[in-house]
Amino acid sequence: MIKIFSFAVVLFALVSPTVRALELPDLIDRVRPSVVGVGTHAPLGAPQNQLRGTGFVVGDGLTVITNHHVIDLGNEGEQNATLVVFVGRGKRPEIRRVLASKSDRFHDLARLTIEGPAVTAAPIGSADGVREGQAVALIGFPIGAVLGLYPSTNAGIVSAISPIAIPQGSTQSLTADQIRRLREPFEVFQLDAIAYPGNSGSPVFDVASGKVIGVVNSVLARESKEGLLKDPSRITYAIPSRHVLQLLEDR
Repeated sequence: MIKIFSFAVVLFALVSPTVRALELPDLIDRVRPSVVGVGTHAPLGAPQNQLRGTGFVVGDGLTVITNHHVIDLGNEGEQNATLVVFVGRGKRPEIRRVLASKSDRFHDLARLTIEGPAVTAAPIGSADGVREGQAVALIGFPIGAVLGLYPSTNAGIVSAISPIAIPQGSTQSLTADQIRRLREPFEVFQLDAIAYPGNSGSPVFDVASGKVIGVVNSVLARESKEGLLKDPSRITYAIPSRHVLQLLEDR
């Protein structure tokens, strides 16, 4: 009876959500310093600083990964707005100038080099072994920085691994980008965790290892997978980390 009871206790500890949740605060404390804001600074603007999305620091502590659409300033560039990265936590984060950038437009990823002292870097893991049902967490700025730079964490699972693009009902409904992704398909992670526009570029961490396995990107995925939906869904998508590693290797 004692042996059976002991085995039951061990089994409960392995599967209990409460026990798993106890590990999440430690994970957040470890990875939160790597999460940064990505936005613009305009000396004559009102306000001067605008948060456009989330990023995370990797490698040498001066390299930031985010989404390409986050750094695509468009008309903002004509208003003397410059790209910056916000480092730290609270109402007065450090503003770091972006010295260089490189984009992978196809996967909607961007690599930034920032000035200043090195920031704590997040470890990047392999996305090859990711499985449906795997516990993950994402950290970013879903509502921007209205009250200051306070990163928020959402947890969930990888609910599906599916192609970035799906065939549409007719060729007339296909865009040029959708056609290319149908010809050159790659898989994305569908997450059972809610993300919002400010989460673009947020790192997705494997809860067990604490390593980044993906980058939140609902814009590209919804354009390809849900282009025919009238209303946006609450599904979150992430670009697998293998494409981040490729961008880092591309000099």
